[in-house]
Amino acid sequence: MKLENLYKSKLLSADEAVSKINPGDNIVFGTGCAEPVMLLHALVKNRERYKSLHLYSMLPRSDGEYVQEGMEKYFHYNSLFVSKGVRDAVNSGRADYIPCFFHEMPRLFKEGYIPLDVSLIQVSKPDNHGFCSFGISNDFVKPATECAKIVIAEVNENMPRVLGDSFIHISDIDYIVRNDHPVAEMAPSKIGDVEKKIGEYCASLIEDGSTLQLGIGAIPDAVLSFLKNKKDLGIHSEMISDGIVDLVESGVITNKKKTLKPGKIVVTFLMGTQKLYDFVNDNAMIESDSVDYVNDPLIIMKNYKMVCINSCVEVDLMGQITAESVGLKQISGVGGQVDFMRGASRAKDGKSIIAIPSTAKKGTISKIVPFLSEGAGVTTSRNDVHYVVTEYGIADLRGKSLKERARELINIAHPKFRDELIGEFEKRFNSSYYDKRFFLGKKGDGEKTRAK
Repeated sequence: MKLENLYKSKLLSADEAVSKINPGDNIVFGTGCAEPVMLLHALVKNRERYKSLHLYSMLPRSDGEYVQEGMEKYFHYNSLFVSKGVRDAVNSGRADYIPCFFHEMPRLFKEGYIPLDVSLIQVSKPDNHGFCSFGISNDFVKPATECAKIVIAEVNENMPRVLGDSFIHISDIDYIVRNDHPVAEMAPSKIGDVEKKIGEYCASLIEDGSTLQLGIGAIPDAVLSFLKNKKDLGIHSEMISDGIVDLVESGVITNKKKTLKPGKIVVTFLMGTQKLYDFVNDNAMIESDSVDYVNDPLIIMKNYKMVCINSCVEVDLMGQITAESVGLKQISGVGGQVDFMRGASRAKDGKSIIAIPSTAKKGTISKIVPFLSEGAGVTTSRNDVHYVVTEYGIADLRGKSLKERARELINIAHPKFRDELIGEFEKRFNSSYYDKRFFLGKKGDGEKTRAK
């Protein structure tokens, strides 16, 4: 059958497409800005057909109709990363959270831990050979889709055609729904003075020729703003956003010095504005691969001078990190933090960085704490943490004793919380924080700031 006829034979309305789903099915759907909103809306609209559909995804960007109160008898949502739209549902018991390293998510589906019946995806229009790109959401969705019995795709003419191991042929799609809506966008975060200072400190740790992993938000964007004088940077990152475009166009990001896939920006998903989507569309510099490749620590470590920058909710005086919960309240997920912390730490001349403001809730609480909140999940162990950066300086924890780590972290805490932290230090270690033997010849940025 000719490709055009094959394509037309699969066309359905969104309502018709979701009628192919059976009660009790396990369904995975596209993530982030590539969420198949038309199909999810049709699923909710036709909910009376179903009982106990099991949904799996991460980073939902829609209004999360399927997790609103009263939807429990139709949909059981399982989040692989808890974002704003589903936090209330997870913490109130209407939905569940599945902890998992990002790079291991495809295994859940490939190895049958979560048998899949249906995959709902949003892809680009087919090329002349019938291949649709997964566009801005490859991650775990592509390998999961390969495990599903039924594949239903929103084919969006506005979805960028992102190159790499990121394609599905229309013969492998069972039903197609046309989508001509603009791809969802995420606006850049506002960068304040605190984020600028953190960005400047982080940039000081980045050498020419480094390969970077950056997330999304004010701090990663601030870091990028301080890299304009660097040379031959590369990108190997689970995601990228608008900030990298200007650095590519100005010649800062060239990927020439990368030891793994030189010349390529390697990524597994994207979130940004149309500026980013236009940049990645059919761009041979961009290689999109599934997350079990991009985020595999054994792959990441092959990049010389690999630098990863991530954030967290709290760090305790031993260097333990929680990036996903406030006590028992789940507010985020493991994501790719540990993947890149371990990969960068094992890379030749690699560096792993946790970058955070020193306080939260308008300066009322410290993010450097004596103990993680009771019930908090430890995302990154103290054994994996290298640098912690706040607006007050850089703490280097590698090779440091528990006592030395605590001092380093107190030095970069907000001044109004340092007395409390010092009191805990002296109680815990039966030692004076102000022992001059420790500081002799070891004053860093944080200690200089503290002493002012």
